[in-house]
Amino acid sequence: SPVSRRAPGSRAARLREQSTLGSEEWNPWEEDEKNEQQHRVKTSLQILNKPKGKTDHSIQIWGKAAIGLYLWEHIFEGLLDPTDVTAQWREGKSIVGNTHYSFLTGPSVVPGYFPIDTSNVVLVLNGREKAKISHATQWLFFAQTLMKTQKLQHLAVVLLGNELCDNDWILKFLKKNGGLVELLFITYDSPWINDVDIFQWPLGVATYRNFPVVEASWSMLHDERPYLCNFLGTVYENSSRQALMNILKQDGNDKLCWISARQQWQPQETNVSLKNYQDALLHSDLTLCPVGVNTECYRIYEACSYGSIPVVEDVMTGGNCGNSSVHHNAPLQLLKSRGAPFIFIKNWKELPAILEKEKTIVLQEKIQRRKELLQWYQHFKTELKMKFTDVLENSFLMNNKH
Repeated sequence: SPVSRRAPGSRAARLREQSTLGSEEWNPWEEDEKNEQQHRVKTSLQILNKPKGKTDHSIQIWGKAAIGLYLWEHIFEGLLDPTDVTAQWREGKSIVGNTHYSFLTGPSVVPGYFPIDTSNVVLVLNGREKAKISHATQWLFFAQTLMKTQKLQHLAVVLLGNELCDNDWILKFLKKNGGLVELLFITYDSPWINDVDIFQWPLGVATYRNFPVVEASWSMLHDERPYLCNFLGTVYENSSRQALMNILKQDGNDKLCWISARQQWQPQETNVSLKNYQDALLHSDLTLCPVGVNTECYRIYEACSYGSIPVVEDVMTGGNCGNSSVHHNAPLQLLKSRGAPFIFIKNWKELPAILEKEKTIVLQEKIQRRKELLQWYQHFKTELKMKFTDVLENSFLMNNKH
């Protein structure tokens, strides 16, 4: 039976109506990267050599990867001007304690062609694959030049890491190895994480696909949700996702869930496909989160945004993630250490029992559970912001004398 679709919150609607950022998953600014190569030949550093003033209580964040938007709009709850996601240049400001943060993003943020208003910088980079790494490296060389000209004193990096945790290219840039990066915030369960100079960072929602900041509404909390669960995504052959599909079909639970599987991954989001996906999250009590190349996926955070409980396949994926004594091969350390109220399963064979139990839970109990999830997620983002700003300020502002 057709589900009545409610008008989403104005902000979500606004974001949804704006056009998408382009077809490349990890960074919407492919053209810009080509332009930067040409610009760099002519780069002039004159604008960068402002005289050094007193101790600087400001930190500038340069967002050169889509996860920068999660950092700024979701974790800092900062605004961007202009609001148009396709704008060439967007900026925002936020004050935390007595530190001024500013955020710059967009294709026009090109090395040597924008003012650097502080001696403290956080660079948000994409290290997902080869082409991205060479682009990220150019930005680090640019920062090195600024250090030599005395403008820049402190640099941190937020890195969208490789899904297999193959990030060795950045090692030589770390301060402890003679480089300039004092602090590294990195996605996935990297074995390097020590909470001293390397910290785990969440993947967050797919901002590159225009997933919005979602404001909780009365109906999101209190309405009956017509579907037990949802899974909209690519099903790879012989993957656990294929196993999941088979298990759902066996018990006829695929009829009670919103399932939309495709064989081919599609980076290009349309307004219709995004709305469809958001509706699935809003109208399901559970969101199924099978592993992809890595256990952590955008879907986990997107489900949290809509109060749909993530059912997470809690297995370590291949590659170099988590294989250190600290991690004991358990994935999703960042979420677990903060007490994520998810349903963790080791095998999709456990799902039918979970769905049977789900059918017996009364609405009042579901409302309570949604409340807990939404509150937990808000708290998670607030804690991350506090940790991020504390770590930066302790490293950057306390020792600005050297």
